[in-house]
Amino acid sequence: MTASAELRGDELIARRHLAADPERVWAAFTSPVSIAAFWGGSHATVPPESVTVDLRPGGEFALDTRAPDGATRRLRFVYVRVAAPHQLVFDEPVTGLRTTVTVRPADDGTDLTVHQRRLPPELRIAQAADGLASILDALAAHLRRHETAPEWRTP
Repeated sequence: MTASAELRGDELIARRHLAADPERVWAAFTSPVSIAAFWGGSHATVPPESVTVDLRPGGEFALDTRAPDGATRRLRFVYVRVAAPHQLVFDEPVTGLRTTVTVRPADDGTDLTVHQRRLPPELRIAQAADGLASILDALAAHLRRHETAPEWRTP
């Protein structure tokens, strides 16, 4: 199974079933090591040392993405809602883009939805949808590779 993504005006919605429990999916979205492993999807890499996570409403989540041509871009978000292990909401302060990550238990794993609202015009393209889908597919691969990694354990 692969991720699906659809554009609807200024919204982008991606979905993926993951063969992992919600707590592991949550940990992947909140652990700097895991974020670095999957966030770039198939189109970029994320240097692990660039990822910062201050997991609380008002806290910042930031990372660098490095394109194949070497161009680096800093992404910065501010958490609006943190409801472990079911929902993360964060805003990109420059554009106003809001991302909601919803983690729902399923019989054999987790159903994950990433819903982005207020997409800036330059992201209302098929390439953005493909990029978000590739991030969720990279997350699935990361979860398969690291089924018992320590970062999955929550305190």
